[in-house]
Order: sequence, then structure tokens, then C-alpha cells
Amino acid sequence: MTDLEGRAFDRLRTLDAEHGMQTYGRLPVAFVRGEGVRLWDSEGKEYLDFLGGLAVTALGHAHPAVADALADQARTLLHVSNLYFNDWQPQLAARLDVLHGGGGKVFFGNSGAEANECAIKLARRYGQANGGPDRFHVLSAWGSFHGRTLTTLAATGQPQKQETFQPLPVGFRQVVFADLDALAAAMDERVCAVMLEPIQGEGGVQPSPPGYLEGVRALCDEREALLIVDEVQTGLGRTGKWFGYQHADGVRPDIVTMAKALGNGVPIGACWASTEVADAFRPGDHATTYGGQPRAARAAGTVLDVMADDDAPACAARAGETLGKALLDVPGVADVRGVGLLLAAELDEGIEAGSVARACLAAGLVINAVTPTALRFAPSLLVTDDEIAAAVAIVREVLGS
Repeated sequence: MTDLEGRAFDRLRTLDAEHGMQTYGRLPVAFVRGEGVRLWDSEGKEYLDFLGGLAVTALGHAHPAVADALADQARTLLHVSNLYFNDWQPQLAARLDVLHGGGGKVFFGNSGAEANECAIKLARRYGQANGGPDRFHVLSAWGSFHGRTLTTLAATGQPQKQETFQPLPVGFRQVVFADLDALAAAMDERVCAVMLEPIQGEGGVQPSPPGYLEGVRALCDEREALLIVDEVQTGLGRTGKWFGYQHADGVRPDIVTMAKALGNGVPIGACWASTEVADAFRPGDHATTYGGQPRAARAAGTVLDVMADDDAPACAARAGETLGKALLDVPGVADVRGVGLLLAAELDEGIEAGSVARACLAAGLVINAVTPTALRFAPSLLVTDDEIAAAVAIVREVLGS
């Protein structure tokens, strides 16, 4: 038994093994409480959370404003069907539209995969309405990750995740990320959309190089294809701007997907599209039971309130610079890549990232190995300098041991 395990944890692990589908390679810890960037496990041990539930808890755990909003809404109205209006969903849609510059409309789901599913369906609907029945192909990039439904898995550029579930839906092709020539060569008249992440998160925190998104936008305009930007991991302030695509000069996507940070842990996803594209959907084309329900929409609205009041993008830019510089000073870290508070520390040759992440967990720091050679950092956007220093000290200690 390791210092991460104990009697309470053993009971939880036994229950999971007997009654839960074994789809996750979980580490031997069960978290039961959180506050800010701190977590406590079932044995009472405290941790610094620099993974944020995979870039979800952008305001930290148990943020008081979000908790109060959820509690009040639970006593007021949790859910009504989308056959009717509710008072929070349209307000949230209007606020997200403003963040994308206006002139668009929003569909709400429950996750990033659902947001991307909506984006793909909408792009196909628009493409076939304007280019004929054969215009349904979607181009994405090798190394991308867009979800685990069959359709979003088909768009994902990671063959190892696809092999078990073949045959996948047709109409999806991948090209080399950040290679405009490869994209241009693949963009024939069947292509209705190009789907990209501004920073490939699950692909290893790989930022798109300067000029790339601008070039993709120009190609899409030239070939009359839509540009879908997947901001599920990068959106809502994490990169130092409200959305990752806003680092590119003058780029306005046709469709943008969001989730993760939008609810700060409450399941909600959103698909924004320009009005021209959004209007390709007709009643009955797409739907969800829970999407945009009062509880989730109010939580997301409160998240946006806090982010605006605290200027979360600016916080992420400042803290990301501090964290990146501190990590570069750690022996064993060869390089740091990423933008804002979505960073990867590439380790020196011969150092296995998975082993380092496990050792950091044992020492009280939650991060993960985003590739076999790199560690991912995605803490709360409100993380303090003292918390950054404490986290980096743990990495330094682990790499030095």
C-alpha cells in the first residue's frame, strides 16, 4: 500500500472495480473536496491542482459565486424541456455572442463532444444546402482531439483512439497540423468545413504558428468552406484572450465550440455560429434534453460574471508567463510551450513524463503527462504567484530526486 492509498480509498476502488465500467486508467487517489487550486483526497491529504479537471475549473474549485448561484437555482428551477423557453438560456447566448463579436447564434449541449457534434452537423447542413449533396467532408489535423462520440472521433486525428471503433462515419480526412500547403491540397469541392484547435491540447499542447490561422481563414474563403474552431480546451480566457483564435490577426471563424471552463465544473457545452450559418438549422435538425437548462445556464452566466470582473484573460496571461519562466528554470525541463495557462513542459531526453506526473501526485501536485515526454499544466486562471512557486518547487524536487 502506497502513501496515496488507505482504507477509505480501498473501499471506493473496490466499488468502482465491481460496478463501474473500466474505461479509465485511474491513478490511486480519490478526491473528495476542493477549494481554489487545492484538493483533498479521501484520506485527508492536500494537493495543489494544476490540471484543473483538464482545464475545466478555470475559477478554481468551489468558487463561492458559482456555488451560491447553483444553490439558489436548485431551489428555484433546475430543469424544463427545450420545448419551452427558460429565463437563463437566451441571456447566456447573447453574452457568448458578444464575446465573438456579435452577429451569431448559439446552441447549448452538455459537453465539448456535443458542441463539436453540433458544429459538424451544422457544417454539413450548410454545405449541402449551398453546395449540393456531396459537400459534407470535414478536414481536421493530425494530432487533434475533438471528442469520443463516433462522429467527433472520426474528426479526431489520433488513429490509436479510432482503431477499436472502426468503421467510423465517412467524410473525415486529416492533414498535417500547421501545414497550409497540405490543407490546400486536400480542400476539394467536397469539403464543407475545416475543423481546427488553435492549440492542440490533447495532442501535446501544440500552438498553431504565427500566420497559420490567418492562412486557413483565407483558404476557407477562397474555397467557400467553413472554418470551425474548437475552443473546448482553449476558450474562456485560458490563453490570455477570451478565445485562442483571437491571437490571430483579424480571424473570425464561422463556427466556434466551447465547453470545459464555461461551467467551471457544471456540464455545459456551446456551439456558436454566424447567423448565416446558424440559420441552416431548422426545428428538429438538432436537439438535446439537458442543454441550456436553467441550472447550467445560470452557472455559466455566473462564471462569465466572475471572469469579466477579475479580467480572467489578463490573469491567465500574467500567471502563464510567471509559470512558464519558472518551469524553464527547473533542471530536467528542456522547453516550455503553450500560451497563457495552457502549458506543456517538455522534459530532457530520457525522462518519462508519466513517471514524473505520478511522483508529483505522490508529492501533492496534480498534473498529467500529455505526451510520453511532456507534462501539462492548466491551473485555475486565478492562481497566485505563491501557488505557482509551490507547484514548481514540487516539480523541481521530483526531477531532482
